[in-house]
Amino acid sequence: MVDLTNVSGNPLEQFVLLAKNARGAAAVELIKQALEAPGVFVFGELLDMPNIQDLMNTPHGPYLTLLNIFAFGTFKNLSESVEPLPEVSEAMSRKLRLLTVVSLAETSKVLAYSLLMTELGLSTVRELEDLVIEGISAGVVQGKLDQKSSHFEVDYVIGRDIRKTDIGSIVSVLSAWCDNCDNMLRGIEGQVDKVNGERREHLTHKASLDTKMNELKQQLKNQPLGDDGDPDSRMESEIRDRGERKKMTTKGKGIRGSSKSGGSTSFWKQ
Repeated sequence: MVDLTNVSGNPLEQFVLLAKNARGAAAVELIKQALEAPGVFVFGELLDMPNIQDLMNTPHGPYLTLLNIFAFGTFKNLSESVEPLPEVSEAMSRKLRLLTVVSLAETSKVLAYSLLMTELGLSTVRELEDLVIEGISAGVVQGKLDQKSSHFEVDYVIGRDIRKTDIGSIVSVLSAWCDNCDNMLRGIEGQVDKVNGERREHLTHKASLDTKMNELKQQLKNQPLGDDGDPDSRMESEIRDRGERKKMTTKGKGIRGSSKSGGSTSFWKQ
């Protein structure tokens, strides 16, 4: 039994450090502890250790196969393996089932209960829900169990180990994503340029209107308001003109009235 009590750091690093000196049966024991350890859900670094890889083509080879299944496979791989595998404990089974949920969530964010029970080898809904709740508590998955619709809505899952052969396809996906981001960025920059151009046009138009308004105000200010340029003088002149016109109108009416009166009473002396 490998003692981990005096090793600090995160759980994965503990096993990687110990694998440097563990060989044969000690390496096998290290693998078993790593597969059962709470909080350890990635195994790539341990798998790459030379002493672990040395188990290949030895009587301990099945443990290396089992470690590969936990790193990259799913629960179904246990039964599909053509090579006899070591006994899997209950703790190992629950961990591999949780990792299987992670893999399924990579292709769909809504996982039907029926699919999960088939892929995880579970026979009752209660077992399935208990397993998912355990995964949520451990931070492996996050989401909502919808009992009415009988599905699990996934919000988040941890990342799993990546095979070296998958790196090429991952790079291609990331490159395509970067290209899409560049195209989107160019579109946004185009919109920004358009908005800035419209803003400049608006400011130019506003400045032109302000200039015209100032010119008009200056013209009105410079326009003469009276004979001497005084508004009061202009007002007095208008009052005098109105007074003269009123007197002339009144005088004209008086003359016409006297003429009619004289016509009605005049006579010739014989």
